[in-house]
Amino acid sequence: MVVVAMLCSFRITAQEVRPLYQGAIPNVRSNTEQGMTDESSGGLIRRVIIPTVEIYLPEKEKSTGAAVVICPGGSYKVIVYQGEGVATAKEFARQGEAAFILKYRLPDDALLLDKKIGPIQDALQAIKLVRENAAQFGVDPTKVGIAGFSAGGHLASAVATHYDEGLIENTKHTNLRPYFQILVYPGISKQDSMTHLDSRKNLLGDHPSKDIIHRFSSEYQVDEETPPAYITHTADDNLVDVDNSIAYFEQLRHHKVPVELHIYPEGGHGFIFKRKNWMVPLMEWMKNSGWIK
Repeated sequence: MVVVAMLCSFRITAQEVRPLYQGAIPNVRSNTEQGMTDESSGGLIRRVIIPTVEIYLPEKEKSTGAAVVICPGGSYKVIVYQGEGVATAKEFARQGEAAFILKYRLPDDALLLDKKIGPIQDALQAIKLVRENAAQFGVDPTKVGIAGFSAGGHLASAVATHYDEGLIENTKHTNLRPYFQILVYPGISKQDSMTHLDSRKNLLGDHPSKDIIHRFSSEYQVDEETPPAYITHTADDNLVDVDNSIAYFEQLRHHKVPVELHIYPEGGHGFIFKRKNWMVPLMEWMKNSGWIK
């Protein structure tokens, strides 16, 4: 089902919710969808059965051609859909970028055959959907990026470093590499010294092997083809240590990947809810990087 609504107060052309998959959803246990529905309350999503993207398009005369798939966070336990998803999408659209809020499947052994890759599959499918429908959305397929917050920042970085592993069906050989990544207080690492333990447990289970921890620690997956990045964090974040962002920055820098890092001295985890102008330097980076004019 496609839902369309006008959002005149935010000067956004339209809002549409579209399912990610037209056919069978990959990596699901049999009979998962029968009698089960999404669970949400208070702007948080607690269970996802049918993953979707919610589409915010800018006014045509303001469109820059750039597009961003947005991955809200929530420790891989919930999705902070309103606060990190909708608010961010509206601001991107106001600035002229198409925004696609990803409602991804949360890791759950009862629903997924391999819960570790479920969110990544959905994020990759979102990139695929945007690229394959670029003309319809008024998007330049070479200006499609991904953004993520907290655990969603880990998800965005995982897409940026695992996009070529064949995790979803791609018969059209659509390019799944995001052209840029925007990471906001991201939980990049799953290593003991830096990880947010609840997020790691929710994604990887109680006792992940060293190999699994290494594979899902995005700082160790960086290479010269990893997309350029904008990273922002606070020094006093006591939930997701800023070392996550610093470690990823260092790996990108050493691999000659363009990267910009903004660390605010204070603000804690979720600082965007207090610092309303946090997207100003981000937009400047997008302009300087050539993603928008």
